[in-house]
Amino acid sequence: MKINLGKTKRPFFIGIGGIGISAIARMFLLEGPSTELRVKKKVSGSDMAESEVTVELRKLGALVFLNQRAENVPADCDLVIYTIAVPPDNPEFAEAKRRGIPMMSYPEALGEISRGKFTIAVSGTHGKTTTTAMIAKILIDAKLDPTVVVGSLIKDETGRRTNFIGGNSKYFVVEACEYKRSFLNINPKVVVITNIDADHLDYYKDIDGVIKGFSEFAAKVSKSGYIVTNIKDKSIKLAIKNLTCKIVDYKMLQVTSYKLQVLGQHNILNAQAALAVAEILGIDATIAQSALSGFRGTWRRFEFCGKTENGALVYDDYGHHPTEILATLAGARELFPKQKIVVVFQPHLYSRTKDHLTAFGKCFKDADEVIILPIYPAREKDPGDINSEMIVTEIKKKGQPAFFASNFADAVTRAKSLSKSGDLIITLGAGETNKVAALLV
Repeated sequence: MKINLGKTKRPFFIGIGGIGISAIARMFLLEGPSTELRVKKKVSGSDMAESEVTVELRKLGALVFLNQRAENVPADCDLVIYTIAVPPDNPEFAEAKRRGIPMMSYPEALGEISRGKFTIAVSGTHGKTTTTAMIAKILIDAKLDPTVVVGSLIKDETGRRTNFIGGNSKYFVVEACEYKRSFLNINPKVVVITNIDADHLDYYKDIDGVIKGFSEFAAKVSKSGYIVTNIKDKSIKLAIKNLTCKIVDYKMLQVTSYKLQVLGQHNILNAQAALAVAEILGIDATIAQSALSGFRGTWRRFEFCGKTENGALVYDDYGHHPTEILATLAGARELFPKQKIVVVFQPHLYSRTKDHLTAFGKCFKDADEVIILPIYPAREKDPGDINSEMIVTEIKKKGQPAFFASNFADAVTRAKSLSKSGDLIITLGAGETNKVAALLV
């Protein structure tokens, strides 16, 4: 059944605090990709805990429940949008099914928005959030008025932090997630593939499965469309073989007339991908490079949070995969070559921790001290055969100091004791380590 988002008046969101799905909630609350959505609607939803995202949604007019019960679903609800992590026995999901309320997943909603748009979909195991935000800024500065959905919070033209920007033009810039092949719902004209790495192995099983998923996504680009990527990457080469669309190698783009404010070699590559997209769209190179020079990063991407009472600098980062952690810490070490770096890391998912246990033991090499929190389970149940102490053991094998902290308070106390004025404390993880950063400052 085709669902017209423009005619929806009473949407309910299961998992409304999610950084992706909350963008759609914002769309209904404030603005949309078309004039028919530029009216406030009655938006409600649920999540299991309060967050910066849910607080902001309340300010915008949403009714947010911090529990998940059947009675939360409004009597006049005309659409339920749910995160793909929701199990079928979720009481709100089951209630919507029982009442015959139209339902769609968050990826399906993105697909509906992309329909009829010139969609620029940014994919990849790492770097897609920053690259999406960079492309969005370029298009905004070029006055192309795009609609934007990004998996973090960025500042719009008013200075408001948001993960959704509603534009009036044909352009739609969207972060395309590979988990459970979610990106196959999107209808892209331009696809960016930043990289392909072994991740989400609870779904894909192995790297070959990941490559196949990206291959299916790349195949959605028509002959007149574009793939922007690193064609020398072995996994990407396999994913894009036999395609008929135009292939643009962003690593061949040599630009030196701008200076990035975000650190790390990985962000230079993200910027090159963004500039390649700008070139495809015919955006003046001066405008594109100026936009990147003014790009200050996104929420939870090496975000400066403040200082501890003893003067240590606190940064928060979303990095949760060994490759991401390596890149973030390498960038931090480049920027702060002589300062002591203390890391507080919260592993994300039992499956990811188990799949990359050895790599987690190696990826903190640029840190001086490492504090490991209990695994953030997210959608998973504890299998009983993996825990954070095992990461500590792996790190110690490399001769690095590493400690297990059983809770946030313990992590904060230890991080403060290990640092002094001018040192760095970096909180890392896709779960709730930003709360540790907040406690530190």
